[in-house]
Amino acid sequence: MITDSSVEVAAPAAAVWAVYADVERWPEWTASVTSVERLDHGPLHVGARTRVRQPRLPVATWTVTALDPGRSFTWVTRAGGVRTTGFHVLGDLPDGRTLFRTGVEQRGLPAPVVRLLLGGLTRRYLQMEADGLRRRCES
Repeated sequence: MITDSSVEVAAPAAAVWAVYADVERWPEWTASVTSVERLDHGPLHVGARTRVRQPRLPVATWTVTALDPGRSFTWVTRAGGVRTTGFHVLGDLPDGRTLFRTGVEQRGLPAPVVRLLLGGLTRRYLQMEADGLRRRCES
C-alpha cells in the first residue's frame, strides 16, 4: 500500500529540486523532520545514505536506490521486518509551476500492522513535508 501526498509549487522544477535535494536542510522547512545527517558527501547519488530523525518515530537510515537528478529520487530503509520505500517526484506544470509528489510504500509481514498504527501520522508528515516545501520554494 502506498501513502502519498502532492502539492503544486509556484516555482520551476530546478528551483524546487535545489531545495528538496538538500536533505540536510529539511528541518528548516518541515516540522515533520527533527534532524537529517548525510552519512557521505556530495550531491545525492545512488547508494547515498542519510540518517533521518522524526518526532514520534525511530531514527531511520535511508539509502538512495534510484535517482533522476532534477526530477526524482527513491530511497529505502528497513526496520522490524518492514521495508519502507520513500519516493519524491517533480513534474512540470503549465506556467513554470511544479507538481511535487512524495510518498512511502511499506512491505513485509508486519507492514499492515505498521500502517494501522502509524498510517495517520505518516499521512500528516507527508502533507507537512509537501506544504513546507511549497512555502519554502514560494517565499
